[in-house]
Amino acid sequence: MSSDPKTDAEWRATLSPEQFRILREKGTERAFTGQYWDHHAHGAYRCAACGEPLFDSTAKFDSGTGWPSFYQALKPEAVAEKTDTTHGMVRTEALCRKCGSHLGHVFPDGPAPTGMRYCINSASLQFEEADNDKNQD
Repeated sequence: MSSDPKTDAEWRATLSPEQFRILREKGTERAFTGQYWDHHAHGAYRCAACGEPLFDSTAKFDSGTGWPSFYQALKPEAVAEKTDTTHGMVRTEALCRKCGSHLGHVFPDGPAPTGMRYCINSASLQFEEADNDKNQD
């Protein structure tokens, strides 16, 4: 995983305060508050910090947790995983492999075919609608 060489000041200039808190300081948004937890359009979810494609809407599912959840990344190399022992728990952190930004966490309680649940903060994502959906009302 490469970490983006931007300084905190450069990140603050390009991200909203909430995005900076989550992406760069490993924060979490409150459940059921992010713009993508109940989002059903077809397209790709990209890293809000660097634009790297991370997840496809076809892998998104309703986990009931209040965060956007995916059963797999767009490509295996898109999302890096790291052990997170904060808050008295052992979890697997999900990070953008390109810029090192915090996305959320990965849990082994998702649906088939992978059994994984990538529980991702909406503030970590930007959505790009599929071309065939853009012209439909």
